[in-house]
Amino acid sequence: MPDKYLGRREQMFPRLSTAQLGRLEPAGRRRRVRAGEIVAEQGDATPSFFVVLSGALAIVHPDRDQEVPLHVLRQGEFNGEVNMLSARPSLVRTRAIEAGELLVINPEDLRKVVQSDAELSELLMRAFILRRVALIAGAFGDTVLIGSTHSAATLRIREFLTRNAQPHAYIDVDKDPGVQALLDRFGLHVTDVPVVICGQVRVLKNPANEELAECLGFNRVLDATAVRDLVVVGAGPAGLAAAVYGASEGLDVLVLESNAPGGQASFSSKIENYLGFPTGISGLALAGRAYTQAQKFGAEVAVARSAVKLRCEPPLHTVEMSAGGSVKARSLVIATGVQYRKLPLADLSRFEGLGIYYGATHMEAQLCEAEDVIIVGGANSAGQAAVFLGATARRVQILVRGPGLAETMSRYLIRRIEESRNITVRTLTQIVALEGEAHLERVQVRDARSDHTETLPIRHVFLMTGAIPNTEWLQGAVALDGKGFVKTGPELGREDLIGWPLPRAPFLLETSVPGVFAVGDVRAGSVKRVASAVGEGSICVQLVHRVLAE
Repeated sequence: MPDKYLGRREQMFPRLSTAQLGRLEPAGRRRRVRAGEIVAEQGDATPSFFVVLSGALAIVHPDRDQEVPLHVLRQGEFNGEVNMLSARPSLVRTRAIEAGELLVINPEDLRKVVQSDAELSELLMRAFILRRVALIAGAFGDTVLIGSTHSAATLRIREFLTRNAQPHAYIDVDKDPGVQALLDRFGLHVTDVPVVICGQVRVLKNPANEELAECLGFNRVLDATAVRDLVVVGAGPAGLAAAVYGASEGLDVLVLESNAPGGQASFSSKIENYLGFPTGISGLALAGRAYTQAQKFGAEVAVARSAVKLRCEPPLHTVEMSAGGSVKARSLVIATGVQYRKLPLADLSRFEGLGIYYGATHMEAQLCEAEDVIIVGGANSAGQAAVFLGATARRVQILVRGPGLAETMSRYLIRRIEESRNITVRTLTQIVALEGEAHLERVQVRDARSDHTETLPIRHVFLMTGAIPNTEWLQGAVALDGKGFVKTGPELGREDLIGWPLPRAPFLLETSVPGVFAVGDVRAGSVKRVASAVGEGSICVQLVHRVLAE
């Protein structure tokens, strides 16, 4: 494992006590292994959990014809990381280097232990999370991305892998001198990038997210005949909260996420006003913890699964998916969130990923290091991006159409922006044109007060303007307001409830269809804050229970 994790070795690889082993023993079976035996191979679809009772296991990273040693497990130590809960393939190989005996527990029985034994849960979960973080930091796994900073698709794939916490090696054709040998090995040309190599053998040229998720074994095959207690569409903070509370209370929960857990919040470099995190937490880290927590309680999360249509035929609701197939549920939570409004600019789509970005993460920060950047928007997301990018960019300009930030941004962010030497705010100003060849090179901005237009040599623009709800798939299914947000509870008028079949009125977060709820940013009248979204997701589960009991 990377050296920076040496200080946490005892947490990453704890030794179970005799009492702890005794509590685990009933959940598994004993198995003898011989020296040299491969106990678990990289890529195994359903890896088992092993505790070493005697002998020793080596955790290694297969690298062509050699094995890179990561750790040796001895008596009382155990294997595994968060894939034990997610049912994703193993990222490492486990080989017995000494003959001995193991306690073997399948993932389902391990989840029961984690849910019922508080002490073991804390010990195992901490180790699993730290190990996955270390695998990501060391780029250990069986996934290689060959790409280019001049390719928008490369950025999309890197974001997909990163936001889904998938360890991978990234090779830039413009910077890595050894890339040609790798291209030749797989019969590729530089014009094929971006290319993803899965399992060290399968080659995907510019794969869609759905294809990539399938290749990496992110999802189990969904049973179209199964009827779930609850299907949550969207794995942002609201959707993950609903999944955690629903699964922890015994509901059969399935979450469908079109991209990766976290929603827009996962693009936030640091959230400092979320309760319980006084030093702040990145949106990606918060999403990762919530995602793991949902899986701990047994919620199934399917990524790269987009909803395209909702059919409500009481008492069941059916969600049709873009990749084909559908899922059925007794209750449904809509948590598809919003997306930033795209500016009406010529060539906008041509520069997306090539100078136009909708999130400020470490990847984007690397692309614009020591350069000038523009952020368009005046809400907290724009402020967080400005403070984050200001640490590495040469100069950050925030453009807002209004007269200032006070009405839309938290005071603590405004204060930091005011105190920063390389962040400036330009009010009543907006971008009117984009210029460049293969990459954004210049922007034209207009000052509404003077009507003066100037051209700036800007190669990186972050758009964080307004919010458009992701509700195209709900047209004709539930009542929406004039802006496309889902109407719920008190927001619903008489005209929305024509045909409402129940003697009671809709619950607080219930839509115009009984048993279908909406939470978070996608809901009309919601407060656009992470804490509010989490609160709505948790509250909603109580209403789901009432619907299921009807």
